[in-house]
This record gives sequence, structure tokens and C-alpha cells, in this order.
Amino acid sequence: MPKLYNYLGIIVYFYSDEHLPVHVHGKYAEYESKAEIIFDEGVIKDIQLRTVKGRKPLKKKEQELFLELVNDKAQEITEKWFDYFVKGIKPETVEINTKL
Repeated sequence: MPKLYNYLGIIVYFYSDEHLPVHVHGKYAEYESKAEIIFDEGVIKDIQLRTVKGRKPLKKKEQELFLELVNDKAQEITEKWFDYFVKGIKPETVEINTKL
């Protein structure tokens, strides 16, 4: 489970056996949601928050922080996705302890 970011207590990561579309999971305590990065002709067009089957979704405050991070880092997340799942390069974890 490659961990990408720790943002104000929200752990952002991929599962090791992920699938398209490009997305990341955000976990805070026992809550978890995922954010899908939507492309149109290779350009990031939208970020969509989704629930994770069998998990309680992030609470409103954590959802907002999670979406803030994913919106700010969408290009970097996409690069890390392809590095990990296509090239086999393990990403480094980035600690972010202040609001973006």
C-alpha cells in the first residue's frame, strides 16, 4: 500500500492492486473515501469524491481537506500512479502539516 501524503492527519495512498481510473484513497481514523481524477483527452478535467465499499466515508471537514490536497496535487498524483503501476517505482511519502 504505497502511502503518498500525510496531510493534516489524512493518509493518502494507493492500494497495491489498483485499477483505472486513476484515484487515491484518503483515510482518517476509521473513515475512508477515494478521489477519482477524471481526464478528457489527456487533460485533468475533474476530481470526483467516491465512497469505498464497506467503509464509512470521510466526515465533511476531512472530505474538504482531502479534496483540497487532491486538487492541488492531481498532476503529481497522476505521475506517481503511472510511476508505480507502470514503471514499478515506489513513491516517497510527503508529510504536509499545514493547510495548503
